[in-house]
Amino acid sequence: MDRIVAKNPTAYHNYYINDKLEAGIVLSGTEIKSIRKNKVNLKDSYINIKNGEIFAIGIHISPYEFGNRYNLDPIRTRKLLLNKREINKLYGKVKQQGLSLVPISMYFKGNIIKLEIGIGKGKKNYDKRAEIAKKDAEMKIRRSLKNNF
Repeated sequence: MDRIVAKNPTAYHNYYINDKLEAGIVLSGTEIKSIRKNKVNLKDSYINIKNGEIFAIGIHISPYEFGNRYNLDPIRTRKLLLNKREINKLYGKVKQQGLSLVPISMYFKGNIIKLEIGIGKGKKNYDKRAEIAKKDAEMKIRRSLKNNF
């Protein structure tokens, strides 16, 4: 059973997510303890590929309260674990098609922590406004139907 630890609230708002991928993440012991207490924030994070390796940048994992000197920088760059073939495929999509890599959620799969990566294209501001207007209209319709019955 997968237990979701954190979700990125702005991923679906800022991007059209076309594809998803699961990756492992390199963490230290105190970071894992903080993740078990749900002290993770994915809001302003993104994923970058450098020198054939893939990194998650901007994931905030709060320092473990009893970790004192073993705590690391909360916003440090963390390496992701993917096959070379998967990294090359992602690199091709990012460079040729202009897609972005965004962390969508972090969850436990058994005892292992996984990061779900979304591959998508950025939305323009007018797309975001149109989506909000559509959601508001649907919500008003649901409210009026609920009140009539």
